[in-house]
Amino acid sequence: MTLHTPYDGSAKLFQIGIRPLELRDWIDVDERLAADLAEKDRVAATYPGAAFLAEPGTEAAQAEVLALLSEHLIGRHPSLYRRSANGIEVVPANRCVTFDSGVEPLRLAAQLVQEDLVLMRRDLAGWRLVAASLSFPSSWSLRDKFGRLLHDVHGPVPGFGPGTRNAELMTRMFDHARPEIPMVRWNWSLYGDDRLYHPETADPSALRFGPGERAQSVYLRVERQTLRRLPLSGDMLFTIRIHVDPLAALEQHQQVASIATALIDQLEALTPEQLDYKGLTLERGRLIHRLREMLGP
Repeated sequence: MTLHTPYDGSAKLFQIGIRPLELRDWIDVDERLAADLAEKDRVAATYPGAAFLAEPGTEAAQAEVLALLSEHLIGRHPSLYRRSANGIEVVPANRCVTFDSGVEPLRLAAQLVQEDLVLMRRDLAGWRLVAASLSFPSSWSLRDKFGRLLHDVHGPVPGFGPGTRNAELMTRMFDHARPEIPMVRWNWSLYGDDRLYHPETADPSALRFGPGERAQSVYLRVERQTLRRLPLSGDMLFTIRIHVDPLAALEQHQQVASIATALIDQLEALTPEQLDYKGLTLERGRLIHRLREMLGP
């Protein structure tokens, strides 16, 4: 099971929850590196128009991302990443990402890491999504969000749309971000399968966790999100790393009782609007029943 358990109450849903991050911990690399990069290749081949978009004029910022990531990965994980004659060798994946291949720099950068990469740029109207490599979306489409302002990107999220306090706070955080201090936040959801590529939006009127009174097929989907201001362009790089664990794995966790209790409390506290957004309107009762089983008699 992943070491990341923000659903234990440490990262509440529908809150910003941004914290400073040590620069050395910017990118999250683990034993799934080769498998996740292979899945990115599959997604790119299967959905060629959905996984990458970039506006003209973002090429320099994309190259800045590639350079920053390359320097970080080689310095932080020298056993996993090595410089080659014209690129970076990803040792566990047995691949070399070639920089002079004519491929967009942000697309190349995404071939190095398990994270999805989203580039935001400030103009007079606000922060706007101007380029992204998105292989593992959690109920959203790059085509739908591309070119839109930050508050419109988060518009469907309860409490984060245009004019909300959260939207204003996020814009202020972006405006005052410093390149030498990345930031991190966590998000989590409950899905009915372990697919990484999940662009489908949640359906509040559907049962997603299998038939019967007990939710049988449940997966905890965790998003580790980082924000880093690019020192040269001033653009913002937003990274998203997905971790997926079956709910059954929680039963083996040393803190199963406290985590299950925290999950129950948070599910019970969700408003109807929040339940709809997470696709849990019909599933909350079955989920709570499953979690209470973990607490024992």
